[in-house]
Amino acid sequence: MKSGSKAGPLACVLGDMDLVRPLGLAGIRCAVVGPMGGATAHSRFTERLIPWEGGNEGALVDRLLRFGAAQADKPVLYMEEDAQLLMVSRHRDRLAAVFRLALADADLVETLVDKGRFQAMAERLDLPVPRTRRLRPLPGSEAPDLDLRFPIIVKPLTRRPPWDEIEGMGKAIRLDGPEKLRTLWPRLIPVGIELLAQELVPGPETRIESHHVYIDADGTVAGEFTGRKIRTYPADYGHSTALTITDIDGEGADVAASAREIAAKIGLRGVAKFDFKRNPDGRLHLLEINPRFNLWHHLGAVAGVNLPAMVQADLTGRPRPAPAKARPGACWCHISKDRLAARDSGLSAARWLAWVARCEAKAITPDDPMPFLRPKLERLLARMPGGMRAARLAKP
Repeated sequence: MKSGSKAGPLACVLGDMDLVRPLGLAGIRCAVVGPMGGATAHSRFTERLIPWEGGNEGALVDRLLRFGAAQADKPVLYMEEDAQLLMVSRHRDRLAAVFRLALADADLVETLVDKGRFQAMAERLDLPVPRTRRLRPLPGSEAPDLDLRFPIIVKPLTRRPPWDEIEGMGKAIRLDGPEKLRTLWPRLIPVGIELLAQELVPGPETRIESHHVYIDADGTVAGEFTGRKIRTYPADYGHSTALTITDIDGEGADVAASAREIAAKIGLRGVAKFDFKRNPDGRLHLLEINPRFNLWHHLGAVAGVNLPAMVQADLTGRPRPAPAKARPGACWCHISKDRLAARDSGLSAARWLAWVARCEAKAITPDDPMPFLRPKLERLLARMPGGMRAARLAKP
């Protein structure tokens, strides 16, 4: 049975609640890809579930093609992770037959996701990136002598699971001198992935600022906002746990201006996040460009600039949301991980709880509680004796 035509095309989401929620807040119903017990499956914004427990890329593409072909109106396809972006980009011709897509050029996607290719492009275009060298830890090899200023950071070319064997939750490793690289080298060889060594931009993760933009097919900036990190877990080179919107006409003005200039140089279309780190002297260094949807879009929507909704409107021929400026000071947090980050930063539980209460963008919200409650209830029922569990399930 075909669906989605009465209320307009569905948004088909390869992502989590931070992508489902901005779409839902704009009145866009979602079809989510994920496990039966996943949080997004239980959101009030989810109209359809495309069951997926994991597997090879080809099988997922085939499942998406079957789903898209069954809809009366082509759904808009959204993806939140690098692996999903690459899958959609590499199969864009087939997927475009049954989905609406907002993607950067295929070669540009490959370049921006691969840190080695990105570095080469950045140097060719004279973008403000830190100096970087490629590392190939092959069996029998020794750590190279690098012509970089220490300290440096070492990170994988792309976000891949083997990196977790080295650094767990962290995105990079800091090395303060050549001897540290020589000590680390034997641990890198068995992992079997290429890496980058990059000169460290001084300062904590809170100096990382970002520009978020949607550039339409004509090359016009349709919507944008800026922000910075508040906390990460782990504290050094970790994943974001608390974020805030900055004033795009004030402290974020140079971030936005730099990102717009770079976007024009590389011919970017679609959505993207430009990450910069600000030196103690105020200079901005470009760290990466991610041409996909991401968790920041939840915060942007709450602050008044809903980039996923703009994409949906453009691709389905509907009016865009009215132009707006994102409200500075609006905050997002990942509650469970930010509790750990706040603790490690020395913030008291009372002060952190007061901050969370004021935080506007959270996955757990009173108006959509089931993504949080339903999995917990199911685990609780699963631990009950069979007869008691059957009685609970039988109640109206």
